[in-house]
Amino acid sequence: MLTLAWQTIRGRLGGFTGAFVAILCGTALVAACGVLMESGLRAGVPTQRYAAAAVVVGGAQTVRPPGADALTFEQVGEQPTVPADLAGKIAGVPGVRAAIAERSFPAHVVTGDGQVLGGAESLGHGWDTAVLAPFTLRAGQPPAAPGDVVLDADLARRAGAAVGGQVRIATRSVPETFRVTGVVDGLSRQSALFFTPARAADLAGQPGRAHAIGVLAEPGVAPEALAERVRAAAPDVEVTTGVERSSVEFLDVSQTRTLLLAIAGSFGGFALLVAVFVVASTLALTINQRRREFALLRAVAATPRQIRQLIGAETTLVALVAGVLGGVLGLALASVLRDAFAAIGVVPPEFELALSPLPSLAAVLLGLGAARLAAWAAARRPSSIRPVEALGEAAVERRELGRVRVLTGWGLVAVGFGGALVPLFLHGEVATAISTMATLVVVIGLAVVGPQVTGLLVRVLAPVLGRVWRISGYLAGANAVANTRRVAAAVTPLVLAIAFALSTFYSQTSATAAVAEESARSTTADYVVTSPAGVSPEVAAAIGGLPGVAAATPVVRTSVITATTVGDGMDVQRNAAQGLAGDKVRGALELGVDAGNLTELTGETVALSRSEADWLDKKLGDDVEFYFGDGVPAKLRLVATYTRDKAFGDFVLPVELARQHTGGRLDDSVLVRRSPDADPAAVSAALKALPYPGLTVAPAASIAAPEGGERQAQFYLNLVAVGVIVGYLAISVANTLVLTTAQRAREFALLRLIGTTRRQVRHMMRLEALVTVGIAVVAGTLVALVPLGLLNVGLRGDPLPPGPLTVYFGIIGGAVLLGMAAMGIATRVASRARPVEAIGLRE
Repeated sequence: MLTLAWQTIRGRLGGFTGAFVAILCGTALVAACGVLMESGLRAGVPTQRYAAAAVVVGGAQTVRPPGADALTFEQVGEQPTVPADLAGKIAGVPGVRAAIAERSFPAHVVTGDGQVLGGAESLGHGWDTAVLAPFTLRAGQPPAAPGDVVLDADLARRAGAAVGGQVRIATRSVPETFRVTGVVDGLSRQSALFFTPARAADLAGQPGRAHAIGVLAEPGVAPEALAERVRAAAPDVEVTTGVERSSVEFLDVSQTRTLLLAIAGSFGGFALLVAVFVVASTLALTINQRRREFALLRAVAATPRQIRQLIGAETTLVALVAGVLGGVLGLALASVLRDAFAAIGVVPPEFELALSPLPSLAAVLLGLGAARLAAWAAARRPSSIRPVEALGEAAVERRELGRVRVLTGWGLVAVGFGGALVPLFLHGEVATAISTMATLVVVIGLAVVGPQVTGLLVRVLAPVLGRVWRISGYLAGANAVANTRRVAAAVTPLVLAIAFALSTFYSQTSATAAVAEESARSTTADYVVTSPAGVSPEVAAAIGGLPGVAAATPVVRTSVITATTVGDGMDVQRNAAQGLAGDKVRGALELGVDAGNLTELTGETVALSRSEADWLDKKLGDDVEFYFGDGVPAKLRLVATYTRDKAFGDFVLPVELARQHTGGRLDDSVLVRRSPDADPAAVSAALKALPYPGLTVAPAASIAAPEGGERQAQFYLNLVAVGVIVGYLAISVANTLVLTTAQRAREFALLRLIGTTRRQVRHMMRLEALVTVGIAVVAGTLVALVPLGLLNVGLRGDPLPPGPLTVYFGIIGGAVLLGMAAMGIATRVASRARPVEAIGLRE
């Protein structure tokens, strides 16, 4: 059987090329997602501040509630800390030469014009932690007095500071002047400033807490062995070695690893589903083109089982070769995706991929399994033909569809449109994801009953073509009516590409617009004061005392982690949260409070969105349990509920409490309400004259919603992912259109022999291509528009999706160009041979 399969493949290289390309690209996509997943588990960036430390001890980077399984956890959103006195306990572990508590806090050099010096993240430390890198003095001496500072070489150069000179440094208050006593080597991802240990502890503002503990090993002690001893001595903290140390040093590294796991899961799932769909349709088309061959085999006594074995053997050979090449190509594609994610700021540029044979091997196995499943489905029809009917069956395309196929297809369409109703009752990211998935389910359902749908449409279009273009139009219409399965095979991948691209792009613009619109309606302040380095907690108090200011409301953007029991499992999620001063919110923000009072938002209290309170089944006065963004458990009393959750997130905390659980202990912004009789110019000038560096005063309308940066990054991330999948679909579209056109060389020859000119044949094919892409454009637009309209009704109350129309016309134009070009080129190649020679070619 393998010999016969190999001979068949050699004799039909053109026919098997389509399946080969589909499996190759699908396997490459799956392999790339596997590399991203593996990188999320064990890759990272090289550590910098802790390069000399054998072991680094930090706070837990994930939250795993009690009773949750090993796969149920959530990445912290804020930098966790550890007790500083833990260093003394670790110092007594055998093999430890020294254990040093490292405090990190925002510290920025202020330029002569009062601006914060830009560049990499700038952090202050105690000089006793310099040994962990180790930092080496290039010039000068270590800091000895509270007013001394040591700068790294790059920061000193950019600040124009030298040993013995002075610099102004801002931490959590107004800038202070320090004397530069030394200069050390610099780092690539951060700027470092060193103070005396006592002054660093004071400036950090976290008594008894440390960012991490760096552990130096005795000579000859292996880091892994030392880590095991440290874990035994300190079981409730994160103990890391090797590349894992960077996850404690850089919060974004831990977040990147979790994000890559999420990307690999969602994007990989979509890619695998699309790959199975594309491979199945391509194999079905290839097998359908060999109807005469299978009919002949059945007529000479080949059994149905032998037909299925032949098709299975052919598919296995093609899938193995394509899968191996695709697995190798996937490694390169993973690198391209990593670079794309780094370019849009989703992952650090230095993030390294973890490369091993496992993702490629898994992709080959999945590709082979998908191909065999598709071959089994496609082989059922040719293998079930009775020998007596075989030759007659092969001559004419079967028109009707089986009852099971019809019921399955329309059932999927109904399920898809039913799922599109979910955003009317459920909001948030879940609703957006369900809307996109509903579109995909509808497209798959329409693909199953494609011949029915396209048959109805082409029977309407055929008379129009004949009346307008006569000979070429009549031929194009007659061909489309007689070969609805062929038309459906060409239309389906185009519909999938159009609908998927439209749904994914405009669902993101819809969610973004809903948040922006609600934020604009909810913000009643006149100004927003921000700073790229964070806003000192003192700023809100200073602004509140300015003439003409009615209210100054500090805002802290953070997140919280919730754990709820769902059935037999547990759902752990990170939600957007804000810290607000409850007694100063009125007049600056309108949260849509429907129960309780925000003036009670002080101490150990919390306000919830109405939807979150209902989900958690909480009433006013109840205790709400969750985790702060840094992973610390919380149990707060519910004092108010509000309705505008898209603008403010699901949790609002007292501003002091929110600050305690953010890394820099700084505010994100201050909302300012002007007195009705105040001079706007005078208030604006007074705000800009505050003695805090880097403050920017802007209209409150420019305020971003919670998670605005994350939402923007997610938007670009989706664009990259969709671009890759749509690119795969474009290859599939071209593949399918070329296959359906190239097989018609004998048909073109017959038309030429009965008097049709080459120009008329090509015009006929242009009209067929126009019908194909026209049906695909209309169907793809309608399939995407229904879920998008329902999503926007649920989110915004307006069914029209927001976003630039240029994107829509770009997607449609690309689909039309691709369809016309693929069919046009294939027609020219197929009609190039002389009719007398082409009429004798095999089908």
